[in-house]
Formats: sequence, C-alpha cells, structure tokens
Amino acid sequence: MEHSIALVTGTTSGLGYAAARMLAIKGYRQVIVTGRSLARVQETAAQLAAETKMQVFTPLELELELDTPSSVQSALAELVKRGRPVDFLLLNAGWIGGKERVLTAAGIEATQAPLIGHHQLTVGLLRANLLSPNARIVIAGSESARGDVPMFSYTDVAALAATQHQGDRSAAVKALLRSGPNVKYEPNRAHSDAKLIVAWWAAALARRLPPGMAVYAVSPGSTPDTKGLRNAGPALKWLMVPLMKLIPGMSHSPETAAHRYLQASEFGTDVSGQFFASAPKKFTGPIEAMRHPHFHDRANQEAAWQAVVEVSGVDLSYPASLSAVS
Repeated sequence: MEHSIALVTGTTSGLGYAAARMLAIKGYRQVIVTGRSLARVQETAAQLAAETKMQVFTPLELELELDTPSSVQSALAELVKRGRPVDFLLLNAGWIGGKERVLTAAGIEATQAPLIGHHQLTVGLLRANLLSPNARIVIAGSESARGDVPMFSYTDVAALAATQHQGDRSAAVKALLRSGPNVKYEPNRAHSDAKLIVAWWAAALARRLPPGMAVYAVSPGSTPDTKGLRNAGPALKWLMVPLMKLIPGMSHSPETAAHRYLQASEFGTDVSGQFFASAPKKFTGPIEAMRHPHFHDRANQEAAWQAVVEVSGVDLSYPASLSAVS
C-alpha cells in the first residue's frame, strides 16, 4: 500500500471528503482530491492534511457535475504529465436533480452528467495506461436503483424502447441521458434511472477491462448529511429525510458510507461488474451483491454502454487521435 495512488472525484465535501481522509489513514501514499474549483480543492487538500497530519493530498481541478468537458481533458492531460498510474479510482461525484429539469450545454440531463464525465475520465485513464495492472474502480450507485425505495422508481428501458424507439434500447437509454421529448422529467425517477445506468455501465466496463482490473458500482447507502440533497424536492428534503434520521437503521454517517467504497476497493476480479448495496428493502447495514434481474440484463448493460459512448464521444475502441487525452 505504501506505493499506492488513489483518485477521488467530488472530494470537497461529504462522501468524497470522508473517503479521501480514510484513504490517507489507510496508508495510501498519494490521494488525488478533485473539485470544480482549483482554489476550493486546494483548500480541501490543505484541510485534509491538517486533519490527518499527512502530506499525501494532491489537488486536481475536475468538473463532473455539469458541462465542462474541457475540464476532464485538462485533468487527464495533467495526469498524463505526472505519469503515475492510479491504483484506486473512486468515481464519487454526483447530482440529485431539483424540481425543474436542468440540461447541460451539451443537452445532457444534469443527474446523468456525472456518469458521462466519469466515463470520459475512466476511458482516458485506460487509454493513457494510467490505471495500474490491478487497479480497482468504484462508482457510486444508489439503493433507489433497486426499485424498492419509497418515492423512487426506475424506467423500464425495454418498454420505452418498444414503444418509442422501435425496440432500440440504446436509443432509449440515450433518451434518458438527454431527458428527451418522450421522457417525462421527475427528479426521483431521474435519480433512480441515473444510478441504474451506472450499474449497467459498470457491468459493461467490467467485460472490457484488462485482466487484473476490476470495477464495482457501490451504493453508499442512506446518507442524508451530505450536500448531495441540496437540490432535492421539498417532499424528500423536508419530509422523508428528517423521518429517516429519526428511525434507527434508516441512515448512517458519511464516514460509514465512505467505508463501503474502501471495502469494495479490496474485492476480487470474480465480482467485477456487480452492484453492491444494502440488503433488499434496507437502506444501511452490510453491503451485498444485488441479484435483482434488472441489474443483470446484458442487453440493457450493452445498450447503456453504447449510449454513454455516443453521448460522451469516447470509446475504448476509438483510434488514438480521438482519445480524450489527444
């Protein structure tokens, strides 16, 4: 572990901050912390160093929540310049949408935008040989993708494809990514859809990784004491969340949630591509691989991958001239 390097997205608060702190304590030699503003992420690195008494935090400007593709390219270029491969890539940054639909300048629904940025970052690192041979990738999922969380449901992609896209599931996923004309925006459903697509993306990526590497989608569980809910609707923010805080077992701390990410970083390649969360109908507690059939639908997994590739403009099979770091 003394030579290991971790990169964490969305590190300036909440789960990302807690995870970065825990990685340093765990013994990582370098923890690359990222955020939307260089000044803010520099402040975060300094704060983490002061708290842990460890000089292992390296700031990197990286915007993933909305629409700054040049930020991903700039971050990749900086990582290429440093030339040191990442051992643990934690794709934590996320966005919970508000009452009104928000589209990025590229026409991506804001809840879906972090996945597009994370895809660009991950593929860029792979193409630049900046992930170590036994690298572990963890991307944040959500319990809501299971379909058994009150007030949350997900879109039946096969049905959407059949009724609106001549059976083309990739087109249906693209419609969700862009919140297209046949998709009625509802914030909780958009969140569930985004995290379900994350789980499918991880499964598809697992089949494309070199031997030795592994990827997992991991739900942090119910963690209301973060900024992730800053855009949530009033019913969720002022009714459901306060109730969850009062009921034992319905929520836990950012530190407990971040521990799930670190736990997954030590999983083997035999479970690469799987989605880990609390037991069905639970919001906290030990994580386990989800067995729900909709997570294991290979047609949806590949449709999600193709949709993300087309929306992001980045694929592992693209020629080097089209690489995100070119």
